[in-house]
Amino acid sequence: MKLTCSVFISVTVRLHDSIQEENHHYLVFDLVTGGELFEDIVAREFYSEADASHCIQQILESVHHCHHNGVVHRDLKPENLLLASKAKGAAVKLADFGLAIEVQGEAQAWFGFAGTPGYLSPEVLKKEPYGKPVDIWACGVILYILLVGYPPFWDEDQHRLYAQIKAGSYDYPSPEWDTVTPEAKNLINQMLTVNPSKRITASEALKHPWICQRERVASVVHRQETVDCLKKFNARRKLKSSDNVLKHHKRLRASLHQREGTNEEPKYATAILQIRGP
Repeated sequence: MKLTCSVFISVTVRLHDSIQEENHHYLVFDLVTGGELFEDIVAREFYSEADASHCIQQILESVHHCHHNGVVHRDLKPENLLLASKAKGAAVKLADFGLAIEVQGEAQAWFGFAGTPGYLSPEVLKKEPYGKPVDIWACGVILYILLVGYPPFWDEDQHRLYAQIKAGSYDYPSPEWDTVTPEAKNLINQMLTVNPSKRITASEALKHPWICQRERVASVVHRQETVDCLKKFNARRKLKSSDNVLKHHKRLRASLHQREGTNEEPKYATAILQIRGP
């Protein structure tokens, strides 16, 4: 979809142009050189609950701006959280609006099944009307990971995973959660509320004490176990992503062979171009 220009401010990675040529497709994006937020975290010498609070604050500010402009991202996940530069304290930007939709106010409707399994909300899995709250659910999953390095919902079997999500079945295992403040857990609980009408909004979340009073509320103790778990989490998702790309390539090649009625290797290419912002 093509989003209104007002959405593309400094909090998002903008798609400037899409150029189609024979056998080539070029996408021109903002140049963001900092890489993924989650990869940056594991490279830091120090990472605390207060740092996690700052990370989710930036994400929520971006989501709030999108929602204020009537846009629902629908695919918030670590791969779509990028840093503007490699500088310390670089801004977090939302990327990949390929599944985004525009909505009117707080309207809820069935816009189709879209998103990434571990970050899907209960209402999407139940095929119920949905809207902006789906992004808040995904933020809750992301915040959970930011604090302990693994997701709240996990199972190798997708049906069991979806059953967990629809039931809102997650907990705070000991000992890793013993050192997380009650305020952080409270915010997660409000984000991972199964009923979307009772789920906290981006605006409300930004006013939560764990966010707006971080210096007083959030712990500043280094969370080495979180960093160690996050390294393993990053490795698993990268492997899964590579596997998905390979499967997609094989399906595309098979489709082209079938369409062309030949076993000749198809000749095509894609490219992503990045340009510096103003």
